[in-house]
Amino acid sequence: MRKVLVGLILLALVAVGFYYFQKLVYAPKPAKVKELDRVIQQENEKLIAAQIIANELKHVTKLIEGNLAQSARDSLAEDASLPFMNQVTDILRLYDIDLISIEPGRRRNFADYLQNPYTLEIETSYKSLVNFLNDVEKNNRLVTLDRVDLQSNLKRVQALAKAGKLDKRNMSITMSTLTLLKHK
Repeated sequence: MRKVLVGLILLALVAVGFYYFQKLVYAPKPAKVKELDRVIQQENEKLIAAQIIANELKHVTKLIEGNLAQSARDSLAEDASLPFMNQVTDILRLYDIDLISIEPGRRRNFADYLQNPYTLEIETSYKSLVNFLNDVEKNNRLVTLDRVDLQSNLKRVQALAKAGKLDKRNMSITMSTLTLLKHK
């Protein structure tokens, strides 16, 4: 009986010791680990955001360098840039857009940049137009979309319907390339 009593007392001491160990020593550790996990997660999110910004800045830097002319007489600042027109016609071909005409306009000089307008007369569907504009936007040139006009008269729509091109419409797009000028 004495051995059982000593065993129960020892068991009670071990249980009390384990209880205080759990409350005073062990319990704060997981809470601290959880807090540090939250801090690490926040720092990782900041790191990912910084990496995304750095990649975007590299893209912007590359875009600016590709559109920076030393002067207004630079080949990049020509009134009718043949490489740009070739890129545009390649994109038009890619989306099965019928090019009726492409006409460069007069260059406009501003203090920090030059603007070279182009007017395109095309026949296309809305979906192809959106795809075309997305690809032009991803081009290595700075491009602004100045105007989109939709010519849709009844006779033209009826003629297209008879030809089986109901989804295609005549459109006029005016876009401009921007050439940044380097100041000395």
